[in-house]
Amino acid sequence: MATVELRFSALPEHVRTARLVAAAVARRAGVDEAVLDEVRLAVGEACTRAVGLHQHVGITAPVTVSLIEEEKQFSIEVGDEAPHTAPGTKAPGAVADELEAEEDEMGLAVISGLVDDVEVRAGEDGGLIRMTWPTAPAVLPPI
Repeated sequence: MATVELRFSALPEHVRTARLVAAAVARRAGVDEAVLDEVRLAVGEACTRAVGLHQHVGITAPVTVSLIEEEKQFSIEVGDEAPHTAPGTKAPGAVADELEAEEDEMGLAVISGLVDDVEVRAGEDGGLIRMTWPTAPAVLPPI
């Protein structure tokens, strides 16, 4: 199992780099070429979400992206350190928080539409989005 880990400051300009690295590693891992655009878009959406959560709460810790190559699958985990509250709980009069919650739900819906196998975990210590794609066995060129 090979893993590439990327950590970047929670700034929007770094999301593009994460997308490019994810696509390159996915290609090397054997993810179908036809799916690479979906990989880029899903990683971009997940990283943008993590950056937004960090900036909203004022967290200076980096966003983490783990690219994990396993035997028949390739997974990407995007982690944030923003505290997440239970669904339905909110501070009174928090209109901005309601709008951000709607944007967050929209981002998760986009990711779910792009990736068949998605797992979202969230708690007081942060959140994690794990996206998984099947890989084709490596075909070595003839000698």
